[in-house]
Amino acid sequence: MDRHIRKIRGGITAAAGFSAGGVRAGIKRSGEPDLALLFSDRRCSAAGTFTTNKIRASSVDWSKCRLPSNAIRAVVCNSGCANACTGRRGVKDTAAMARFAASALGIAADAMLVAATGVIGHFLPIDAVAAAMPELKRKLSDNGGTSFVKAIMTTDRVRKESAVAVKSGRRGYTIGGCAKGSGMIRPDMATMLAFIATDAAITPARLDPIVKRVVNRTFNNLTVDGDTSTNDMLLVLANGASGRAVVGKTALAAFEEGLYAVCNDLCTRIAADGEGATKRVEVRVKRGATEAEAKKAALAVANSNLTKCALFGNDPNWGRIACAVGYSGARFSDRTMTIHLCGIPVFKNLQPLPFDQMKAHDALKKKVVSIDINLGIGKATAVAHTCDFSYDYVKINAEYHT
Repeated sequence: MDRHIRKIRGGITAAAGFSAGGVRAGIKRSGEPDLALLFSDRRCSAAGTFTTNKIRASSVDWSKCRLPSNAIRAVVCNSGCANACTGRRGVKDTAAMARFAASALGIAADAMLVAATGVIGHFLPIDAVAAAMPELKRKLSDNGGTSFVKAIMTTDRVRKESAVAVKSGRRGYTIGGCAKGSGMIRPDMATMLAFIATDAAITPARLDPIVKRVVNRTFNNLTVDGDTSTNDMLLVLANGASGRAVVGKTALAAFEEGLYAVCNDLCTRIAADGEGATKRVEVRVKRGATEAEAKKAALAVANSNLTKCALFGNDPNWGRIACAVGYSGARFSDRTMTIHLCGIPVFKNLQPLPFDQMKAHDALKKKVVSIDINLGIGKATAVAHTCDFSYDYVKINAEYHT
C-alpha cells in the first residue's frame, strides 16, 4: 500500500457526513436484520458498476439509470428477497421502496439508489418495508456501519468492511466501504453488493472512469463459483465533507489507489468467506503479453472447479492449473512459463519439476494459498481472488431456496 494510504478501522460510515443503519423488517423468515439505509448529510457525486446479466433485478435498472450523478443522497438496500424476475410488480416495488426511504429522509426519490439481494422470483413484502422505514430512519448513526452490513448479509458468515485514510496535499480524506457476498460470485462488474463512501470532493466525470478502472482490477477478478448474479452492483458516493477536492494528476492517482485498496481488501474478504470455503486463494499471473491476457489466465485458474476441488483436498495437482492456463486463450512461452504452488516450483518448460509432495500438501493446508504463474511473454500482471470448493458449498446451495 502506498505510504500516503493508511488502513484504518471502520467501514461505510468511516468518512465524514455519512450515517447508516439496519433493522428487521420481516423480509427474512429467519428474523435477522434485512433492511439497510445509508445517508449523506449533503449531495454526493456518485458512480457505479452493475451486473452484465441480461436477466437483472429492477433495483439494478433503477440505480444504473441514475448514475453517474452529482445529486445522490442515500442508498436503501434489502436482503432476503432479490426482487428479480418479478415483472411489473417488482418494478413498482423498487420504486415504492425508494419513495418510502426518500419520504422518511425528507429528500427526493430521484436522490435515492436502491439495491436488493436474496432469493430470485419472490415478491418483496413492500408493506413490511414501508412499516419499518420510520424505525430505520431513527436508527441512522455515524456509528451505524456495522448494523448496515448485518442487514445486507445472506449466506455470509462474516461482515466485510474496510477503510483507509488518504493523505493528499495538506488535507486528507477517508474512503470506507462494505460488501456482501459469499456465493453466486463471478461478477463481470463488481460483486454481489458493494458500497463505498468517501468524504473527498470529486466530480462525477472524474469519479466514474476511476470506479470502472478499479472494479476491473479488483471485483472483476473475483470469483467463487463462476455465477454472475441478477443483482450485482457496486456504488460509490463522494460527499466532499472533508473539504479536499480531488483535482490534478497526482491527487487523482492517490484517490484511485485509495479506492483500489478498499475494493481489493473487500475482494479478499469475500473470497475467504466463499460458501463452504476452507481457504482463500490468490492466483497471481505475471509476464503476460497484455493485461487482458494475464487476467484471462488468472481467471481461468480461479474458475477451474477441478483446481478448486484439488485445493480443498490439499492436493498439489499442478496439472489442473496448467490445463486451465492452456485453454484460457492467454499466450505463454513453452520455454519459460512456470507455476509455483505456495512458493514451491512445480512446473517449467511444459514439464514437471521435482518437488516434495508432502511439503506441498502441508503448505496447501494454510488459510491463504498462492498460485503464481509466469507466462514468460511480456510485462503485464493480474491477480484473481477465489477460494476452494468443499462439501459444504453443495449443501448450502442445495438447500438455499428451502
